[in-house]
Amino acid sequence: MATGCTLPQLPRPQVLVARLRVVMASQQSRCHSFSSASRLQPQTSVTMDGSFLTEDKSTQKHKLPQKQRTLELPAIPLSHRQAPVPAEDGKLPTQGAPPAGRGHRFHRGTEAAAHQRETIRALEPLKAKLVNVNEECNERILAMRAEERHEISLLKKEKMNLLKLIDRKNEEKISLQSQVTKLRKNLAEEYLHYLSERDARKILIADLNELRYQREDMSLAQSPGIWGEDPVKLTLALKMTRQDLTRTQMELNTMKANFGDVVPRRDFEMQEKMNKDLQEQLDSLRASYEEVRKEHEILMQLHMSTLKERDQFYSELQEIQRTSTPRPDWSKCEDVVAGGSERWKMLAEGKNSDQLVDVLLEEIGSGLLREKDFFPGLGYGEAIPAFLRFDGLVENKKPSKKDVINLLKDAWKERLAEEQKETFPDFFFNFLEHRFGPNDAIAWAYTVFENIKLFRSNEVMSQFYAVLMGKWSENVYITQKKTVAQLLKEMTNADSQNEGLLTMEQFSTILKSTFPLKTEEQIQELMEAGGWHPSSSNADLLNYRSLFMEDEEGQSEPFVQKLWEQYMNEKDEYLQQLKQELCIELHEEVTLPKLRGALMSIDPSLDKQTVNTYISQAFQLPESQLPEEGDEKEEGIVEILQTALERLQVIDIRRVGPQEPEPTS
Repeated sequence: MATGCTLPQLPRPQVLVARLRVVMASQQSRCHSFSSASRLQPQTSVTMDGSFLTEDKSTQKHKLPQKQRTLELPAIPLSHRQAPVPAEDGKLPTQGAPPAGRGHRFHRGTEAAAHQRETIRALEPLKAKLVNVNEECNERILAMRAEERHEISLLKKEKMNLLKLIDRKNEEKISLQSQVTKLRKNLAEEYLHYLSERDARKILIADLNELRYQREDMSLAQSPGIWGEDPVKLTLALKMTRQDLTRTQMELNTMKANFGDVVPRRDFEMQEKMNKDLQEQLDSLRASYEEVRKEHEILMQLHMSTLKERDQFYSELQEIQRTSTPRPDWSKCEDVVAGGSERWKMLAEGKNSDQLVDVLLEEIGSGLLREKDFFPGLGYGEAIPAFLRFDGLVENKKPSKKDVINLLKDAWKERLAEEQKETFPDFFFNFLEHRFGPNDAIAWAYTVFENIKLFRSNEVMSQFYAVLMGKWSENVYITQKKTVAQLLKEMTNADSQNEGLLTMEQFSTILKSTFPLKTEEQIQELMEAGGWHPSSSNADLLNYRSLFMEDEEGQSEPFVQKLWEQYMNEKDEYLQQLKQELCIELHEEVTLPKLRGALMSIDPSLDKQTVNTYISQAFQLPESQLPEEGDEKEEGIVEILQTALERLQVIDIRRVGPQEPEPTS
């Protein structure tokens, strides 16, 4: 198939060889003229036959009409056709000037070869263009062939679909033809049957009419006097009567067919009303059944929980009966404690047996402490706190309990006022040196230490002892004090009259806004500690300032104590959730990435700085030395889980965001 492109025809290699031979012959004979060289020049415009590119005959039917394209070579000027011949000295002669020197002759063969080379160089761009045109034509041919193949495949698919449709139509046609044939046969049989029935009916009617007419004629002939009327009139009346009878019979049959299954309206309305009443009763019984079923399920759950509690209480009772000792008679302590029964009643008010034992031990210990004049020095061991390192006897300053509490309060005030650059034990010893001088500082350190170690029931002393011995971080105490101060500030702002009174509704609102993460039960406990009881109304007034007062020994009111108790319970619950999230035993090791993931899982609202603080405390690493998240060094940092949890118990660790609700079963 022709491509529609006419390409120039290049000189064949055989022609070039023949031309070179002629040039060599011209050099030997040197008898030919310049006309022989001019006859060796190729034509400047050539065309390529359409047979240069062929195509399959099957695709010629779908091609566009061929177009002949002719590529014309540009005319080569004479200056490009004649190559100047260098002279003997290597210089080119001036164009048109006679050759220099007597022995120089013009070599016509050399000029022709140079001319051929110039021609070949001039045709090189044309050759590249020819190759481009050839590639373009081939691409068009391939594209047209691909398009034709796609159209052929689509036509084949359409042909197959049409053939399938024709087959289905033919099958339907054959089926319909067989049905039509069968119906025609049945119709012919029925037609013949009805024809025979019609003929028999006509014959029977004719016989009946004939017999009737004969009987009438015979009756008329026998008694002509009976019938006084015209026979024609009677016959007509009889005919009309028979027609009425036939019409009436047809109507009766129609009524029986249409209303054979119809009941009277009165019975229908009565049955409908009865059905409606029964349906209402059924709906009511169903609703009652659902309520009873739900109540039964609830009661079964309560019954099961009650059984479990009963079994648990029974086992606890047996354990208590097996291990318990007789309840002590605490009234016997009235004669032992200084101050008599009145002071013992004041000390024992609202305390359980365990707390009463602590009170009794404090009373006994305080008596022994007052009797001591000197404390033995603990030495300079590494396990000894820095403020207690002394060898020898240390004087007991024997201060009162109130003096020790005031001294501790002053120490806290000074600690909060400074920048906290030194550790708390070092600060405490420096505070004593500044307060009592270097000579008495160690004596006061031992005296205060023995007092705060003894009086564990006192809030100020127990907290100071925990911070001093490293059981708590001082941030725990500072944060709790700031929380109490912030709560008092919120209540003061809500007291517009500055009377120190708030309604119960305002009190509840302030608690919920200040502690958004606390549950309703915790808010209820705080309100009960503040003086609320079930019989209180929202309009009842509360003296909120009395909730934050302290007695002479630094003991807070039940409201502040309940805040501290809830804080400690929340910390324990938070660490317990962390342990459950890690899913490992206390004696097993936990890696840094696993602890980080567990913290973010139970509290997604934690920021990166807080997480790093917790991890630094758990693994005892400075925050600057913690590897970045995703670093391979993280896997190499491990710690025993129990040790990590004990270290976290020391610092102020708490939930930042709301806890996600557990999925219900």
